[in-house]
Order: sequence, then C-alpha cells, then structure tokens
Amino acid sequence: MLHSPAPASPTPRPAALNARDLVALEDRYGAHNYHPLDVVLTRAQGCWVWDLDGNRYLDCLAAYSAVNQGHNHPRIVAALVEQAGRLALTSRAFHNDQLGPFCQELSELTGFRRVLPMNTGAEAVETALKAVRKWGYKVKGVPEGQAEILCFSGNFSGRTISIISFSDEPQYRDGFGPFTPGFRILPYGDAAAVEAAITPNTVAVFMEPIQGEAGVVIPPPGTLSRIREICDEQEVLLIFDEIQSGLGRTGRMFAWQHENARPDGMVLGKALSGGLYPVSAFVADDALMDVFHPGDHGSTFGGNPLGAAVARAAIRVLVDEGLAENAALMGERFAAGLADLKQPSIAAIRQRGLWIGIELWPPVGGARTYAEALKARGLLCKETHIHTIRIAPPLTIQPAEVDWALEQLHAVFEQLD
Repeated sequence: MLHSPAPASPTPRPAALNARDLVALEDRYGAHNYHPLDVVLTRAQGCWVWDLDGNRYLDCLAAYSAVNQGHNHPRIVAALVEQAGRLALTSRAFHNDQLGPFCQELSELTGFRRVLPMNTGAEAVETALKAVRKWGYKVKGVPEGQAEILCFSGNFSGRTISIISFSDEPQYRDGFGPFTPGFRILPYGDAAAVEAAITPNTVAVFMEPIQGEAGVVIPPPGTLSRIREICDEQEVLLIFDEIQSGLGRTGRMFAWQHENARPDGMVLGKALSGGLYPVSAFVADDALMDVFHPGDHGSTFGGNPLGAAVARAAIRVLVDEGLAENAALMGERFAAGLADLKQPSIAAIRQRGLWIGIELWPPVGGARTYAEALKARGLLCKETHIHTIRIAPPLTIQPAEVDWALEQLHAVFEQLD
C-alpha cells in the first residue's frame, strides 16, 4: 500500500541579508573585475537612489549615462511591463511588430537612413568595425586583409578583444593578447595627425566626440569639423561612438552637433533604453549599411520586441520632455557653481552639458577619496583613471538638486583640501 509522504516542514525563511552580507556574497561568488563604492542600493526613482538602510543619495553617475531619463521612468517602465506580457523574443528568424517602428523612430531621431540593432554598446562597436572594413574591401577597393582604422589615445569603447586592440590603456590589454590587427592609435584631438596618417588602405576614423572614460576630455574647438573635412577629401569614413556622449548628455541630442560634424555612422547604446534593458544600435546611411547581406551579421536578441518597445519609449521621453535642452540649462547652472570651486587640489574642470570631469593633481592621492567623501554626504559619483571625478546625473535633474550637489562638492573639497 502506497502512503503519501509526510508533509515537509516549512523551510524557515532566512533572515534578511544586510549590506555587509550582500557584499560578502558578491565577493565570494562573483568575479573580481570591478571595484564599486561601498554602498548597496535597493531602489531608485528619478535622480535618487536608496540603500538597504534607507539612506537616500543623489545619483551623479547615472549608470555611466544609461539612465539619462532618470531611474524607473514611469513611461518606460509601462512599456517594458506591457510588452513583456505580450511578446519578449522571436529572434530575427521572424518579424515582430516593434522592430520596424523602432528603426523608423531611431532613424528619424538620428537622421540616418538605416538602423542595425544590437544589445550592448560593445556589440554595436563591433558591428561598426565590421561595416567599415567590409565597405573598405567591397566599395573602396582596399586589398583584402589590409584595411586600417584610425583611433585615438585615451579611447574607451568596450572590452572585447577587438576593442581593447585599439586601446592604449595597459590594464585593458594586460594578459589578453594576441590582439586584432588593423588599428592605428593617434593623439586625441589632433586633426593634423589624422591627415598625416591616412593611407590608401585607411577605411575609417573611429572616435568618441568627447572621451568619457578618459575623464570627459573635449577636443579643441573645430577638431570634429576638420576631421570631417579630411575624411571627405580622402574617401575615409567617419564613425562616432556616441554611446555615452549621445542622447542628450552634452546639451545636444548628439555631441557631434556642437560642430555640425555629421559622421557616416554612429554607435549608440546605454540611454537608448533608459537603463531598463540592454539595447544598442549602429546607424548609418544606405551607402555604408548596404554592405551587410543576410547571414553577414546578427544577434539572437538584437532587435527583440521587448528591447524595441522599451527603446521606443526611451526615445519619446528624451524628445517629449526636452531632456537635451534641460541638460544644457542645468549644465550652465553647474558651471556657474563650479566656477567658485577654486581649490589647490584641482588641476582642471572639463564640462559639456551635464558631463563634468574634475581632474585632480596627482599628489592629492586619487579621486576615489573624494568619491567616498561625497558618498558619505549623500552624493554618488565615481573616479575615473585615478585622478578624475566624473559627474553625470540623470538629465531630469532640477535646479534645487543641482544646487544641493554643488553644496556637497564645495563641502568635500573644503574638508579634504
């Protein structure tokens, strides 16, 4: 005779983990490839985030510009929830009812005819590299295997093997060779160096119009427009990486618009989904994008209906709420407040819109000390390249929040200097 098993004793609910426990779990089971600030966040809204203990912080990093629209923007969340309940993924084996409208809306926003959707920024960069190389062989007539792409010192476009192959940051390369050939690194912001480096095998100039990871480094005025002229004269493509600088961050929808230096193609990501889902894209006109044929390139998740629906909502929020315009206005307010920040530790302050790099003199001991002191006062930012504090709040930030952030910056510099 069969007997039903005795009911199992209910599993006791584990005690809630505190911040120290959660950090210890991450340290024990996760790869040690990041060095975050010592704060464990649990919820967010707009420009603000909260830790497990209920402490509130003004987010002045915005997930490296992925949440330009603010955390959990209700319109983007609603699009995510609604689409997730209908259809999330088809692969590109079939059409879906979100991809076409997404491509149209991104094309209209950027002014480029064609859109190739991917997921992460690094994937979109790899897509651009493949596109310009194939254009070089099939259109320009460069001998097979000889295509060369010009890049710049201090660049950061991701950490895949091909991308770190054109990085000059030793840590990004240490232990990861052999590297992908076909790249040449030039001094950033030097248009004359670009002109001198071009050969018949040069297919593209690939650059960030403003370098974010390097510390918000802005090229000299006129550099982008001059490089645009050189590329036109020499039959070379110009590709801008606007993953961080684009979608309103600098006070224009795209950073190249400050000099009207329209590229031949552009790489987008991060804020393209408002921080709620990985969405990226390579955009270009027909002459470049038509080098791709079915089977040349693709992604199972690239262009999925969930990501497309989220990105459509993220684009509408950027436009409808005038976030690029707000970035320009709030950037001016930041600039006015930072003009009074005259401390001996500061070597330079670089700014475009709501993207600010405060570079410290090397003897100070590193920007992380300042980031930790700001965290203690309720403002979250992050050091970059040891000696630069990067400030990049969501583009929804308001005047009172800018003024409060400036108060904390002034207080910390007075305290530490």
